[in-house]
Amino acid sequence: MAEERESMSPTKIGFGILWPACWTGIPIKAVFAVLVMTMGLVHFEGRFGLAFLMVFASPVTVFAVPIMIAMFETQFGEGIGLPLILGMSIPVDIWALGLVGRTFFLERLRREPPHDGLGLAIWWRAALIGTFFLPLLWWVVSRVTEIAITASHSMAEMESMRHLFDTGLPIAERIGLELTLWGSISSAVLIVLAVIGISILGQIIRRMAENSRPTSESYQGLITRWDLMRVPSDQGLLLASLAGVGVVLSLMFWTLLPVTTPHPHDCCKKPEVQVEPIFKPVESLNKNAQRIASVAAQVEAMEQAKAETKGQKEKGRGKAEGGTAQDSSAKAKP
Repeated sequence: MAEERESMSPTKIGFGILWPACWTGIPIKAVFAVLVMTMGLVHFEGRFGLAFLMVFASPVTVFAVPIMIAMFETQFGEGIGLPLILGMSIPVDIWALGLVGRTFFLERLRREPPHDGLGLAIWWRAALIGTFFLPLLWWVVSRVTEIAITASHSMAEMESMRHLFDTGLPIAERIGLELTLWGSISSAVLIVLAVIGISILGQIIRRMAENSRPTSESYQGLITRWDLMRVPSDQGLLLASLAGVGVVLSLMFWTLLPVTTPHPHDCCKKPEVQVEPIFKPVESLNKNAQRIASVAAQVEAMEQAKAETKGQKEKGRGKAEGGTAQDSSAKAKP
């Protein structure tokens, strides 16, 4: 067991601390995030899920998100709510990393936590790594995704694949095949880079553990310490505080909700699309037949009017010719 602890990989150490710390702080951060959205202080764009996941992973993104917004002109949302959520996440993450870090040191590494500020020590190291590593990860994955999409389109235009794409494969399956081609490459690059970042943090934590002294207690003694770490000195005060905070947050939520219910922001509204009427062949044919009959009647009326006009002109011309002949004969008689 001791050799296993000594040979624990940095990736396993980093993942063993970040993953539990993320899920330890999510319930607390979710409450504040819901209140901020209820007050209308933040308006997320289409990448709502990505922004929320990055906020929940804020031990490594609290400083990286503003840098990515400034460098790549990437906007996760509008409003002051996102900076508030990131700022509120700092103490929650420090507490979660401290709790998980002490448990991990005692349980998995069998080492005494180096000092009382273990959560702060892990947090600023994780935030510093994320400040430099996450923008690099964002840029690399974006470039790889663009190149993979271009390559998938080029493969679809190849002579050997064109017959399959143009004739033998339905549209839905063709889209799914192209998505699988470039999505698999992008996902693989993202996973590899994420593992590298977690390994860097795990290596730093392992160095902290190497400088700590081993625990002298037995496993039963460690279990007792884990239990006592989670038992407050004044349980009644803690219960009353939690109940009071819950009541206050509930009242704030139900007070703000009827007035400022979250709605799509002006920047995120979708254009209105009018629904086309249902095509009815019988009605269309009847309308076309009526239209043709109306046009035929108009043409026939125009032809009759033209014929009548032509007949009146011919009658007028005949009368004019007859009057001219009578005048000429009357002039010739004297």
